Amino acid sequence: MNEHFLYPGTLLADKAPYAITTVLGSCISVCLWDPQLRHGGMNHYLLPLWNGEGLASPKYGNIAIAKLIEKVMSFGSTKRNLQAKVFGGAAMMESSSGLLNVGERNILIAQDILFEEKIMITGSDVGGNQGRKIIFNTETGVVLVKKVKKSTG
Repeated sequence: MNEHFLYPGTLLADKAPYAITTVLGSCISVCLWDPQLRHGGMNHYLLPLWNGEGLASPKYGNIAIAKLIEKVMSFGSTKRNLQAKVFGGAAMMESSSGLLNVGERNILIAQDILFEEKIMITGSDVGGNQGRKIIFNTETGVVLVKKVKKSTG
């Protein structure tokens, strides 16, 4: 199986099986999987919405999710067969609340877009105040999650 570390602001989708690893704080990863064709992909975005200025980069949730759906569908998947799992969105700062809580806004944009696209979320581990390391097997759809303790210094 191929292995890939996914950096913030990027995505990977492929027909070939991959174990995709990333580490999340307030960022979100959406893992898309097609159980019939047994392939998928994952993104890692930092901010919820692209404001229309500069490049439409996958560091923004609305861009990253659309590009991931488009890429997985380019391999022959149909939207109705896709399943999503959503991870991350932790409040990494003690004072993170309201409009400043990027993690919470990142979670909401993922849920909203997937709902609009009629893609079922079959699993998630979001929010809280701990980071996560995730490993997504694009062949089986299994995602392993390990909570990462905050450093105290």
